[in-house]
Amino acid sequence: MGENPIWKLQSDWYSPTRLHSSPVDYDFPGDRFIPNRSLMDLDQAHSLLTSSDTEFRKPKFHENYRKKLNENLKLDIEGRPFRMLVFRGSPKSSRRSSRHIDEMRRSDEEIIAGDSKQQRIFPKKESYILDAPNLKDDFYMNVMDWGRSNMLAVALGSALYTWNACNRATHKLLDVESESDYPTSLAWSGDAKMIAVGHMCSDIQIWDAEASKLVRSLRGHQNKVGSIAWNGHILTSGSEDKAIVNHDVRAKNSVTCYMKVHTRGVCSLKWSTTGNILASGGDDNLVYIWHASRMSSLHYMYRLKAHGAAVKALAWCPYNSDVLASGGGLDDGCLKIWNVQKGVCINSIDTQAQVSGLQWNRHHKEILSGHGYSRKNTDCQNQLCLWKYPSMSKIGGSRNHESRVLHLSQSPDGSTVASAGADQTIRIWEVFGPPQADEPTSSGLDSLLAFKAFPIR
Repeated sequence: MGENPIWKLQSDWYSPTRLHSSPVDYDFPGDRFIPNRSLMDLDQAHSLLTSSDTEFRKPKFHENYRKKLNENLKLDIEGRPFRMLVFRGSPKSSRRSSRHIDEMRRSDEEIIAGDSKQQRIFPKKESYILDAPNLKDDFYMNVMDWGRSNMLAVALGSALYTWNACNRATHKLLDVESESDYPTSLAWSGDAKMIAVGHMCSDIQIWDAEASKLVRSLRGHQNKVGSIAWNGHILTSGSEDKAIVNHDVRAKNSVTCYMKVHTRGVCSLKWSTTGNILASGGDDNLVYIWHASRMSSLHYMYRLKAHGAAVKALAWCPYNSDVLASGGGLDDGCLKIWNVQKGVCINSIDTQAQVSGLQWNRHHKEILSGHGYSRKNTDCQNQLCLWKYPSMSKIGGSRNHESRVLHLSQSPDGSTVASAGADQTIRIWEVFGPPQADEPTSSGLDSLLAFKAFPIR
């Protein structure tokens, strides 16, 4: 029998014999070896695949040819068996970039799988405790805020103090001399250089925190200023006089917008992370959603009326700007999640306890709630509760405060939360960091801090 072109393929680099006798270092995944179709009889192959007979009825080649073909397809030159379509991939030299991508993908999958195995838990104890004498037991005040410079500001009676979380140094920023007046709300500016302070007697002051100097005073309210929120150079304030006022702190005449739609006092104000949407909660049990460009016309986006008590707790989701969390007072006790673009409630949990504060976890899909009085002495009374989002299943909580929780604030890096209670303590919790084991390791200093109470003044 004359030499057939099919035998010459054995000397080709891609032939099965070459792959077996001179192995090349391959990685996976790779493409299968595809034979040269010019050597195929496709009509015959189609007939073999579709014919009901096991043998082809009219073979066009001699039996010796079939035998020789089988030997060359199933055995190498030394008679060792091998497979024609061996899935070996392609040489490493030609797939280096793909190999690195595959390795990174596998690494990411392993990290995700590892994280999913670790259960998120609430820490068993606070990192340390600050004494907070004269902290007023008033649900309708907002007198604690943690600024970007890692300074925690808190009003204790007539005085306002700052506490440096890095070196734990305290400093008295101001002290109101009048017995009838005292700070009722405060908020750090975005750059943490200024701090705005609302007062019982309707005034608003802006202080240079570094120089401990009063920069200016703002007017526009007739009663207690219970909530303040910054949005760039705009300072928004809410009062018991039912009004919401926007102040441009750069302008001599600071009032740029005056709105009075709440029928009772304004309890809370929160600007979205994008800076274009404002949420306001009131003692009238309502939440209003405002677009920054239409506030002057008193045209709100939505009026949310699902709560049955005052709405002090508001918090915008850090990874979805359309999602807002709100919490109701004693006669409501519900934690609600809203889609503000549609104006609909997408989830609601009845905690059966006053919701005084909310903080989203920026590192995990969780939300922390602070609670006060309860109608039925439930598990959430005077407690911090950590919830998984979006299922809103409870992860854990703490009852270390001896009385109701009044305020929550989050550190700049998003790992730590400060809770202020009517027991006149501020407790620092490492609650938003990476997953912890049941018995987290801690340094001797951490253990010491966990049991030591630091005075804030």
